Amino acid sequence: MIQPDRQTYLELARRVPYVPVWAEVLADTETPISLYLRLANKPDSFLLESVEGGERLGRYSLIGFDPILTFTIRAGKAYLTARGQTELLLEKPVAALRRLMAQLSLPPVVGPRFCGGLVGYLGYDLAREIESLPGHAVDDLQLPDTYLTLHRVFLIYDHVLRTVRVACLGRGGEEAAAGYEEAVTAVRRLLQAFDRPARTCRQDGIPPFTAGPWQANVTRREFIQGVEKAKEYIAAGDIFQVVLSQRLSLPFAGDTLAVYRRLRALNPSPYMFYLNLPEVKLVGASPEMLVRVEGGKIDYSPIAGTRPRGRTPREDQELTRELLASEKERAEHLMLLDLGRNDIGRVAAPGSIQVPRQMVVEYYSHVMHLVSSITARLAPGKDALDALLACFPAGTVTGAPKVRAMEIIAELEPTARGPYAGAVGYLGLHGNLDTCIAIRTITFTRGQAFVQAGAGIVADSDPAGEYEETLNKARALLQVLNTRGEENYAANDR
Repeated sequence: MIQPDRQTYLELARRVPYVPVWAEVLADTETPISLYLRLANKPDSFLLESVEGGERLGRYSLIGFDPILTFTIRAGKAYLTARGQTELLLEKPVAALRRLMAQLSLPPVVGPRFCGGLVGYLGYDLAREIESLPGHAVDDLQLPDTYLTLHRVFLIYDHVLRTVRVACLGRGGEEAAAGYEEAVTAVRRLLQAFDRPARTCRQDGIPPFTAGPWQANVTRREFIQGVEKAKEYIAAGDIFQVVLSQRLSLPFAGDTLAVYRRLRALNPSPYMFYLNLPEVKLVGASPEMLVRVEGGKIDYSPIAGTRPRGRTPREDQELTRELLASEKERAEHLMLLDLGRNDIGRVAAPGSIQVPRQMVVEYYSHVMHLVSSITARLAPGKDALDALLACFPAGTVTGAPKVRAMEIIAELEPTARGPYAGAVGYLGLHGNLDTCIAIRTITFTRGQAFVQAGAGIVADSDPAGEYEETLNKARALLQVLNTRGEENYAANDR
């Protein structure tokens, strides 16, 4: 049955520019991948999943396509693209985003936490719109600092009920009557498309993509020198910790969705995403939430402290004990947990901050992490965007104090981070928000694949060990790209 009915739609549409129309169907023979392949595998589309984590993190997978409008930020300026026309917005970028969200907002509804919204990424350098920071390193990728799209069509796959909500945003205002009929027709056509077979990747054993050997944007010696310089800043009292990263680039050709499917199988994670954008494609398996807001509740889960997975269960147990016993890792984690509480405290109702989980070990395909959880209630007058900006970028990818750490990152890293260490997710029309940190992410643009990974530098860091940690984090993605790149280690060891 199509929902809402025409009268309810028209009442809502008097006050808002878009209203969702939907139908819910049984989909126990479908998967999010099969639905994406059948319906949405085209430019300006997305697939957001959670493959690990159970119902707490992964009840819903989201698919969207057919863009209505796109909001981008480039070099400190905001742009809005709709109906083939791009407009330079006169406000500062954050103010422009806030105004757009206010214009699109819908009253809360009962059901899945996502009912349409702006989906995409916020690059690390969006921080320059939040804090006063010095000029950054060379921006060789030349990608938007933010890319968020409102899609006309979206699907919500419920892994518990094995149903799919098929939805389309209909026009409001004076065009509401026609908008309702168009949206109903679109939903019915999508339901008919469920009977079409999904396009599959090749089954002849030949991978539908190729990637060459990697090259880093720093040598091993340069990275170690950066760690030593960071330790000087720590000894001088400038910072307690800073996260330094290196970026690996590989020539790439082929099907990026096939890369996502391989990553999904080899490294399942709480936040899986495939963003198929005109200038860039992002494939990610992030273990770390940035911030989520649902019904006024804030969730924030910092990760700090890492060990590689053992080759046997016994090795895993030994490495777990070593991680939990490490004074360095525990001190680093507690420091970033405090930073997270301070960030959340800027937008939380007084007395509402809680830490339900503290320093719990979570296991992933190649590494294990120390994880904590922070919850709070939004303060009166604050919204989901306020919570996102208060936490952005995450302290676990910058260091502490955050602003000084970002200044040191700009000094010591040779290239701008781009999407890496920013956020991927959605800002919902109903006031909800769900974002992860853009780590364990492959960025595809202009015939290259980019993999970036960092390590948290503290007073007693071993520079060579921190270099190895970045490679340990990158290895899972290199494996997905069918290259382990051992031949590159010697070449990079200069």
